Amino acid sequence: MDKKTILEAIKKIKDNSQKRNFKQTYDLIINLKNLNLKKPEEQVDTFAQLHFSKGKPVRLCALIGPELKDEASKNCKTVIDAADFDAYAKDKKKVKKLAEEHDYFIAQATVMPKVAAAFGRVLGPRGKMPNPKVGCVVPPKTNLKVLAEKLQNTVRLSAKTTQLIHCVAGSEEMKDEEVADNVLTIYNHLIHSLPSEKQNIKSVFLKLTMGKPEKLQ
Repeated sequence: MDKKTILEAIKKIKDNSQKRNFKQTYDLIINLKNLNLKKPEEQVDTFAQLHFSKGKPVRLCALIGPELKDEASKNCKTVIDAADFDAYAKDKKKVKKLAEEHDYFIAQATVMPKVAAAFGRVLGPRGKMPNPKVGCVVPPKTNLKVLAEKLQNTVRLSAKTTQLIHCVAGSEEMKDEEVADNVLTIYNHLIHSLPSEKQNIKSVFLKLTMGKPEKLQ
């Protein structure tokens, strides 16, 4: 796949798109093949770092102790102090609401056992527990601005139960070149994460939220 192919697909998608009263996103759909997802080593769970944003702000929630409260307040949408964890542990609905309203959760390493106890049963199955792979488990003294900026341009690619990757690659308000660059970055990162690389890719489609898919590969 090359950028020219993606740009041609974006043009077709835009030409066939109806005007909507909200900002649509570009959804990238990658069908995989020849993976045995019962084997942990063949499951996909990785993070792609993009050169451009996805066109909409990434919502961050910090689960921290008092050491990080000020830093988290400046860089995250929601901040929950360890002293308040018990209230969430007793109310599953509150944790579900948090999971729906946030894209990434950041945790202070020293309170991580308490995070697991209070939030794990809801965040775990949704794949939203603070993930050290992308730097979301941090020491008590951390510059969260750097992490918050990084997460704005980070996409999680996960396939653990079905051979399918579905993620946002941009928005219709972005330049075509930027969307194409994001798509290519995600694709290239993914193939290097697969056991047989390109041989594990069955097909690739790009679409707007309310539009028809355009085949890229």
